[in-house]
Amino acid sequence: MPPQAEEARALEFAAAEVSLLDQHGRPHRLADYRGRCVVVYFYPKDDTPGCTVEGKEFRDLHAQFAALNCAIVGVSTDSLESHQSFAEKHAFPFTLLADTGGDLARAFGVLNGKTARRVTFVIGKDGRVARTFADVAPRGHASQVLNFVRTFLESHLMIGG
Repeated sequence: MPPQAEEARALEFAAAEVSLLDQHGRPHRLADYRGRCVVVYFYPKDDTPGCTVEGKEFRDLHAQFAALNCAIVGVSTDSLESHQSFAEKHAFPFTLLADTGGDLARAFGVLNGKTARRVTFVIGKDGRVARTFADVAPRGHASQVLNFVRTFLESHLMIGG
């Protein structure tokens, strides 16, 4: 296996094993999502303009992601209580993980000081990162991710995946 592939596999394993609490206080690991596609979107701070736009767009497209058996997981270094308030205020139907120690953000290489950079990862059913969206502009991003997920899943069906 080439060194880059080994590094990517190590990152995927380390990230899969990090356990964080969601906005309801329930623990989650990315490994729990094996067998289905998952969008992991990191964002800097709850209830700020860009993060709210991004979250609302994922909320508005949630049913389309769900129809593809694709989970949405938002992650920031904010507290569980902050996530609870943010999710309730904007009626987010998806999981928000409180990465207060920055462990998951660090595993993905997106920790910038004490906050996460705005980066999105699409993880395939096998637990491998299928696509990284870096330097994300919040407006229109959820549609861009949805289009990728559709194409990705369709291509896997065509080749028998």
